[in-house]
Amino acid sequence: MSELLQRKDDLSDRFGAMTVKELRQGLRRGMFMVPFIVIQLLAVLAMLAEFNMGDVEGFSNRTGVFNPALFFDSGPFWMVAGLICILIMPLGGLALMGQELEEGNHELLLMTPLTRWRVVRGKFLAMWGLCLVTFVSLLPYMIVRYFIGGIDAWRNIVMSLTVICASAVVCSGAIGASSFRTILGRIVVMLMFLFSLGLSGVAPLMWSSSQTDGCGILYHLNALAFGLCYVIFGLSLARSRIRLVVHNYEVKPSWMVIGLLIFTPLVVSMATAMTIGYGGFVGLLGMAAVAWYADVTPTAPKWVAAPVPNIPPQQPMPPQR
Repeated sequence: MSELLQRKDDLSDRFGAMTVKELRQGLRRGMFMVPFIVIQLLAVLAMLAEFNMGDVEGFSNRTGVFNPALFFDSGPFWMVAGLICILIMPLGGLALMGQELEEGNHELLLMTPLTRWRVVRGKFLAMWGLCLVTFVSLLPYMIVRYFIGGIDAWRNIVMSLTVICASAVVCSGAIGASSFRTILGRIVVMLMFLFSLGLSGVAPLMWSSSQTDGCGILYHLNALAFGLCYVIFGLSLARSRIRLVVHNYEVKPSWMVIGLLIFTPLVVSMATAMTIGYGGFVGLLGMAAVAWYADVTPTAPKWVAAPVPNIPPQQPMPPQR
C-alpha cells in the first residue's frame, strides 16, 4: 500500500529522467525555496507601494513582448517579478552542468539511452519549470491589481509573456555557461551571451515596431524568433561541451557556438536592414538552424550492418592431466 501511495505522489515518467532528477533536487534546494519566499514578501511590499502610489502604469504604444522599458513603467510589482524570475532564479543555473562535468558523470549518462539533447533539455525544463512555478504563485496578486482598477489587461498579459519568455532565454544561457569548468569562464560566457542577446534584439524589434507604428504581428513574429534563437544557442553550447570525442580534424564544437554568439548580431542587423525592418526574424531563424546543426553527432543509417568484431579466436584449453 505504501508503495502505491509513493508511486502516486511521484513525478510521471513522461517528464524524462533528467527533468525528474533536477526537479527533485531543485525543489529541495535553496535555489528555489529562498527566492520563492523572498518574492512573496517583495510582492506584498510592491502591492502596498502601488496602493499608495495611485496610477502606476504609464502610456506606451510599444506594448510588446521583450520590451524591457515596460518594466520601468508598469509599477513596482513587475520590477519585483522580473528581478526574481528573469535574473535571480535563472542565474542559479550557472551551477547545473558542473554536477555532470566535474566528476565525469556525463560519460556514464551518455552510456544510457539518454542523448546529449535529452541531458541539457531536462536541465533546462527543470530550471525553467521552477521559474514558472514561482511566477504562477504571483497570479493572486495580479488578480487583486486588476480588480482594484487602473490596470490595463493587455499590458499585463504582455508583461506575463515577457517574464515567461525572458526567463527561458536566461535559463538556457546560464545552463550553457555552466558547462565551463572555471567560475571566471562561466561569468565571461554568460556576459558574452547577454551582450549578444541585447545587440541582436535591438535591430529587429525596434525597427519592426517603428515600421508598423506599434507592436503588432510583425513585431511579435520577430520577438518569437529572437527568443527561440537564443534558447537554442544556450542549449547548443551546453550540448557541445559534453561531447565525449572530438576528432583532430574537427573544429571544437563549443568554439563554433561562441562564434555564433559573436557574429549573430551582425547577421541579424544585415537581414533587418536588407528587408527594411520586416525580415529580421529570417536571420534569427537562420542562425538558430546553424546552431542546431553545428554539432551533429555522426551516426550510421539504420540499414548499415554493424562491423564484424575483429577478435582473435580463443585457443583451446590444454587437456588436464
